[in-house]
Amino acid sequence: MSQDLYINLFRRALLIRRAEERIIELYPLDKIQSPVHLSIGQEAVAVGVCYALKSEDWIFGTYRSHALYLAKGGDLNLMFAELFGKVTGVSGGKAGSMHLSSPSVGMMGSSAIVASSIPHAVGAAFAAKHRKTDQLNVAFFGDGALEEGVTYESLNFASLHQLPIIFVCEDNGFAAHSSVQARQSFDRTALLDAYNIPTRCVTEGWDFEKIFEAMSDLVKAVRQGGGPKYLEVKTMRACEHVGPGEDFDAGYRSREDFERWIVHDPLICDIDTLSKVEGGVIEAIDSAITFAEESSWPGPAQLLTDVI
Repeated sequence: MSQDLYINLFRRALLIRRAEERIIELYPLDKIQSPVHLSIGQEAVAVGVCYALKSEDWIFGTYRSHALYLAKGGDLNLMFAELFGKVTGVSGGKAGSMHLSSPSVGMMGSSAIVASSIPHAVGAAFAAKHRKTDQLNVAFFGDGALEEGVTYESLNFASLHQLPIIFVCEDNGFAAHSSVQARQSFDRTALLDAYNIPTRCVTEGWDFEKIFEAMSDLVKAVRQGGGPKYLEVKTMRACEHVGPGEDFDAGYRSREDFERWIVHDPLICDIDTLSKVEGGVIEAIDSAITFAEESSWPGPAQLLTDVI
């Protein structure tokens, strides 16, 4: 991988992390008008996957949406304004953290309902095939989504019609506070084999280079008419399931496991690249927060707009 490509991936991942660290600082001040599900520790997944896509490719995400929104090219100013509930937000301050979208860059939406965006991605892929476009679609979800019935219907339909879609599982090992071992009795590879969907797994979820390379291979195969693919990335979240704090004292996961994980994290370990790009990242975040602070609140005129 070229040094320029590595730096671009690093910068995008660092922007997500520093933006979410700023969210942690702001959250106690009640400036952010919705619950937040943070992706600190999981940034490499969004960055590695989205960098392998074209701007016209579509992604569909989960309530842990900041990373996906920014990795696909969403406007940072509009994201912070949305979190602040301001009228200049990407959805006029009405969507909040869990429902970010930016169709202009292919971030088609995110949802707080587990697995609910998967059939949307499949539907978009079906439409793309019908229109005979080159558009590729990606469904992001956590490991908990593999326990929802709509996921199986979506896998079956995508395989049956050989749709241009990649299913991306961000496996951080937990659905809220329940471990995979407590929830799943099945073998995931065997499950995907049953639907004739080829799988790829990246165990080094901190490594945006490996994720980018794996995703690039899958993208090429899908664009050549290879039908749906499945990418699973083993990752780890730093914060609690929902909220700005930690939850290692809750007893369901180990701080020691997390500390063994982060010794590989390039956003911590690669001091040289960090020193090159961090200044610009912080400047962009400062500017976005100023934009959000100075933006107007929605008024009575906006109360019933965009309501169906």
